[in-house]
Amino acid sequence: MEIPPGAAAGDVTVLIPTLLRPYVEGHTEVGMTVPDGGDVAALLDRLGEGRPLLEQRIREETGALRRYVNIYVDGEDVLRLDGLATPVPPGVTVMIIQSVAGG
Repeated sequence: MEIPPGAAAGDVTVLIPTLLRPYVEGHTEVGMTVPDGGDVAALLDRLGEGRPLLEQRIREETGALRRYVNIYVDGEDVLRLDGLATPVPPGVTVMIIQSVAGG
């Protein structure tokens, strides 16, 4: 993945699904800075800082993604890439998708 023109080092936009917005003060997206060489796991660590309920809804206690959560980095499913070790370069958009099931 290339760094888009005009992106500052480490700047990433995280799109938040409706069901998780109460845990990020109602925001539809969150701008974040990830460290150089950061990956999806590091991004989720930063996003979850001070937000334990958000963390619980995205990851298992082991740190693995919950089975109903999908994460995309610039439209690519991280499960088809390197999972939580997928790099998150500056300027990308990370989308969290939470499946909803009903009966």
